[in-house]
Amino acid sequence: MEYYVGIDVSLKESSVCVVDGKGKIVREAKVASEPEALCRLVGGIGLPLTRIGLEAGPLSQWLREGLVDAGFEVVLLETRHVKAALSAMTVKTDRKDARGIAQLLRMGWYRPVHAKSAGAQEVRALLVGRKLLQAKLLDVELSIRGILRGFGLKVGEVSRGRFEVRIRELADGHAMLETVIGAMLQARATLWSEFTRLHRAMLKIARADHVCRRLMSAPGVGALVAITYRSAVDEPERFCKSRMVGAYFGLTPKKYQSGETDIDGGVSKVGDAMVRTALFEAAHIMLTRATRFSALKRWAMGVAKRRGMKRAKVALARKLAVVLHRMWVDATEFRWAKDAATA
Repeated sequence: MEYYVGIDVSLKESSVCVVDGKGKIVREAKVASEPEALCRLVGGIGLPLTRIGLEAGPLSQWLREGLVDAGFEVVLLETRHVKAALSAMTVKTDRKDARGIAQLLRMGWYRPVHAKSAGAQEVRALLVGRKLLQAKLLDVELSIRGILRGFGLKVGEVSRGRFEVRIRELADGHAMLETVIGAMLQARATLWSEFTRLHRAMLKIARADHVCRRLMSAPGVGALVAITYRSAVDEPERFCKSRMVGAYFGLTPKKYQSGETDIDGGVSKVGDAMVRTALFEAAHIMLTRATRFSALKRWAMGVAKRRGMKRAKVALARKLAVVLHRMWVDATEFRWAKDAATA
């Protein structure tokens, strides 16, 4: 008899449900959301467990590693699929969610999520922290401009290096403004210093990685785009075909068809939003700033003439995701012309 374990993960406690091959509930429990506690509970069941399933989430990766190290077969379930499957329940509790996850494992109605390697997780943490500091830095600068504008003081266009000097010039002579703006400028200086430190760490990793250097040979792809793409894909072998990468990052059109209704929508926007943003920015740079022409840019310009520049950028971002994956797998540099590819 096969047995399946569904775990609904929460911050403090996780609900565990064990079902057999016919769907009968064998055991239910609640345990602390710690790898050691889960291993003790699952190991003490005394049944031949076929598979353990957890819904993908912030703690799931950590708990999965602990269970895998203990010798169990564990899969992470795609969140959207789990939500759609459990949405029919009129009463939602953690206990019922664990039951639903166990039944999904038993029937095979789930899509496994790739568990990132330790190195990819570290790079991802670096990118998230860098992006957060950058966003807060811009928020502080815009807030300073807004406060000064209320007193009729216009900052205008100014470089980042002269920003603080310009602000202090405008606030000079206003006691309250000097107090408020001085505190905000101090916060800005701290944010800028820490953002620069993380940015340099990101550049150092990109320069030392041969895959990132190869991806950066493509126009529009800098260190940030390359390392973001590399950490998200992590293992290129998990994609049997390169064209699957565009759909994985939500850059393919979505469609709704039922009876007489047939709607073609925008891109699906599933998957990693950070990678999708990075690829779109790379496509924008390739179409608007890159001076050297390539077969890829020529193709995108043709799309722009037929469908418009915005759709061309999205299409180019999808195409770029496919090209970068093929460059990674084949260990080749970017090919500027079709002749080189044919040869």
